[in-house]
Amino acid sequence: MLVVDDEFGVAEVLDAILTDEGFRVVTATNGRQALARIAEQRPDLVLLDYVMPILDGVGVLHALAADPSADDLPVVVMSALPEEAISGATNRYKAFLRKPFRIRTVLAAIETAMPAHKH
Repeated sequence: MLVVDDEFGVAEVLDAILTDEGFRVVTATNGRQALARIAEQRPDLVLLDYVMPILDGVGVLHALAADPSADDLPVVVMSALPEEAISGATNRYKAFLRKPFRIRTVLAAIETAMPAHKH
């Protein structure tokens, strides 16, 4: 699983909790780094912050949609913005997490994006 967030605290907490849940977690701090991580080793799922410097969530989603090998990669978008603001820009995600969120909400979004996930 790839966690992409420019806020170190968010990425660190998600990494710790998801690792405790049995997931193998890799992190990235911006969209460009996320695409490099995906190219190195495709994750089962991406938790993607929407607003980031260098390359934002929409840029990452467009890059994934243009890449046939990553087109079916499940993505959960995370943002403090309401989902309506994001769904107008892209529909290429499986679930949405409104920040701040509770861990059970994160796990529910992962289940929605990857119903048959194995960690």
